[in-house]
Amino acid sequence: MMGTTSFLTRARGLLRIRNQLVRECLAELLSTFIITLGCSAQKIAFFETKGNIVTSYVGSAVAVMVGIYTAGGISGAHMNPAFSLAMCLTGQFPWWKFPIFVVVQTFASFISAGAVYILYYDAIWHYSNGTLTVSGPRETASIFATYPADSISVANGFLDQVIGTGVLLVGVMGLMDARNKPVPKGLEPVAVALLVLSIECSMGANCGCPLNPARDFGPRLFTYVAGWGPEVFSRGNAWWWVPLVAPLLGAALGTFLYQLCVAFHYPEEESEVLAEQGSIVLVNTNIDRP
Repeated sequence: MMGTTSFLTRARGLLRIRNQLVRECLAELLSTFIITLGCSAQKIAFFETKGNIVTSYVGSAVAVMVGIYTAGGISGAHMNPAFSLAMCLTGQFPWWKFPIFVVVQTFASFISAGAVYILYYDAIWHYSNGTLTVSGPRETASIFATYPADSISVANGFLDQVIGTGVLLVGVMGLMDARNKPVPKGLEPVAVALLVLSIECSMGANCGCPLNPARDFGPRLFTYVAGWGPEVFSRGNAWWWVPLVAPLLGAALGTFLYQLCVAFHYPEEESEVLAEQGSIVLVNTNIDRP
């Protein structure tokens, strides 16, 4: 036991990173890796049934909860460019960090998709009969990224994602607003996971409810380079750009609606101390530019 403790102490001394931005990026990388792994891996479980969508949504929600618990106190556990944008718009996250977090989140989703592919390599190839396809009865591309239902137009799918992400951001802001009626400290990740689950179950039929540009584009890019080919960008009338743009617009609208209907109207005499009692997912403002 003493030897193990000594080893961990030495390893910590050698590997500990003191630069706050790097620490945040590493935490964000790990948390986004977790949610992508949870979302993708759960889809493998219903290969044969193709109908147990709830299983996938539960796995996604639990992954969100674990991701927030993992990195919430370090990076804020954004795990989603749409959430990072909302935090920038409300002044709780510096704009100069936004592109950095987007790159980290997308890269984390890319490597997480690779981990899923390796983990379920045999199952994927068995199910697909040796052919990696993006469409058809044995397609496997939707394990990794979202695609609209055949009956859904690009315009309808775009609106779906704007509304879905807007609802997500309104809900998250309400849950975390210390001046409103916030979730008890420590249970914020559970509440956010339940919110995600409810949105996915009620709004997931049109296009799988991506709600997250990094979570969709990173795995989509992986499928492109891993053998699914360019159809991952052309299927659904070139659907791929919708999960990139629509969630960002939805996040901006959801943020504005919450401010317009709730946050703008608090008494001005309320102290800043109350605002600081919010959730761990909102704490990321004390770091200056390195």
